[in-house]
This record gives sequence, structure tokens and C-alpha cells, in this order.
Amino acid sequence: MKDKYASLRLKNQLCFPLYAVSNMITRKYKPLLDKLDLTYTQYIVMMVLWEEKQVNEKFLCEALCLKSNTVTPLLKKLQAKGYIDKAKDSSDERNLVITLTKAGEMLQDKALCVPEAISKEFSLTPEEAMGLYKTLYKMLDQERTNTDTTE
Repeated sequence: MKDKYASLRLKNQLCFPLYAVSNMITRKYKPLLDKLDLTYTQYIVMMVLWEEKQVNEKFLCEALCLKSNTVTPLLKKLQAKGYIDKAKDSSDERNLVITLTKAGEMLQDKALCVPEAISKEFSLTPEEAMGLYKTLYKMLDQERTNTDTTE
């Protein structure tokens, strides 16, 4: 006899291991990021800025899959630490431009050890890691496409 509640079993959920692994990874980042005086979300903001140097808030929100009300306090804290500058766009005052400062650039060198330390925490082969990466980005890209068509 088939269990009509099988789909409600925790072990049958894709969301649970994703949630649990996400929490586990964030906990593994914490001691490394504490040394940099960054939270995980501040760290991912900085990664975008290390790559782009200057972005507007909308770009940052889209790149990180975060809402403006989450990003705004992060930016305030990063500005207070001297890692970024914020300014209204001269051509459109509704647009907030975020620029990496010299101190923010220098922090990048200190952060170089983080990805290597995290990768050592997991015993995934390069192929397994790439497969997981592709699967997760496929899910993210699909959600972004769905969100773009519904907004």
C-alpha cells in the first residue's frame, strides 16, 4: 500500500538538505569572516564590489538575490567600516551608487584565504563540486527567469 503522506516526509524533501547545508556552510564561514570583521552577507556584498568596483544598489540586489531592505543596512555598516562609499547618481537621484574604497580593496587580500579554507571543509571531488554548482545555478537562474516574467 502506497503511503499517501510520503511527499511530506522530511527525508523526501529537497528543501531540507539544501537548508541544512546552507546553515552548515554559513557556520563554517563565521570564524573566518570574524577575523575580517564581516558577516556572511557583508562578505558577499564585498565579493561583488571586489569584482565590479562600483555598482548601483539595484545591480547589487539582483546579483545577491536580496531585497533592498536587506541590502541597505549592510551598506550602512560597510560604509561605517570604511569599505565602501555611497552616493546618489548625478544623472538619477533615485539611483544609489556604491563604490569600493581603498580600505575595501585592501580587505580583499586578507580575504584570499577564505575560499581555500572553506573548500578544505568538504570532501567533494572537483567534478562533484562543479556538478553541484551547475545544479544550484540552474535553480537560481530558473527562479530569476520566473521572477523577471512575473514582475
